[in-house]
Amino acid sequence: MLTFAEEFNRFDSTLWNDHIWYEKPNPTKNYTAENGMLKIWPQRDASGKFFNRTIDTDGRFEQRYGYFEMEAKLPRGKGTWPAFWLFAHPDKRRPEIDVMEAYAGGEDPWGYTDADGVSRPTSYGATVWLDEDVEAGKYQHQAKKDLSAAFHKYAVRWEPDRQTFYFDGKKIHTVEARMTDKMYIMLDLWFGSSSGEPDASTPQGKGNSFEINYVRAWQLKRFMNE
Repeated sequence: MLTFAEEFNRFDSTLWNDHIWYEKPNPTKNYTAENGMLKIWPQRDASGKFFNRTIDTDGRFEQRYGYFEMEAKLPRGKGTWPAFWLFAHPDKRRPEIDVMEAYAGGEDPWGYTDADGVSRPTSYGATVWLDEDVEAGKYQHQAKKDLSAAFHKYAVRWEPDRQTFYFDGKKIHTVEARMTDKMYIMLDLWFGSSSGEPDASTPQGKGNSFEINYVRAWQLKRFMNE
C-alpha cells in the first residue's frame, strides 16, 4: 500500500524540515520546489563557504519497514555529496539506511572529471548502520554512467532482518541486518567526505541541482500493523 507520495508540486513546510535536527537552517536559499521537482544546489553562503542542506520528514512522517524509492538526477562537481536515506535518533542510538550516497569528486570508480574540469558521479554507495559507527553492510554500485546526466531510481525494500537495494528497478545488493526502529526520510546535499572539498570548479546555482522528481513509500502487506 502506498503510504507516502511526494511529487513536489510545491514545497510543503508542514511535511518537510529544511535542516537537520541538531543544526539551525542556513538562511542562504539553495533549494526550491518547482516544475514538479525538488531542487537543491551548491551555493556559497554569506561567509563564502559551501554549506550543507538537509530536507527531511523528522517529526512529520516515519515508517517501519516497506519499500522506499526516489527518482533523481544528481549534481556534478568536486565536493558534492547528495544522499537519500532513512534515519532515526531515538535516545542515543542512530540507526540508518543509506539508500544512495554519491561522491562526484571521489577517485575512480566514484566518478570522473570531464574536459571542462568538472567532476561527475558514476557510482554510489548503499550502507546499513545499526548505530553510529556500527556498520552492518555496505555496497558500492558502479552504474558506469554519468548519474548527473539523467534521472534514475534509487530504492530499498526494508524488512525486519533484511534490506534489499535497487537501482532502476533491478536488485543490486542485500544486507542481512535487524532494523526495527521507525525511520524518517532524508534528502540532502552535503559536501566533503569521499568527494573532497568543493572548489572553484564546483558549479554553483540552480542549474547544477540535486533534482528529485519524487519520493514514495509503500508498506508491505504483512507489516501493515507494525
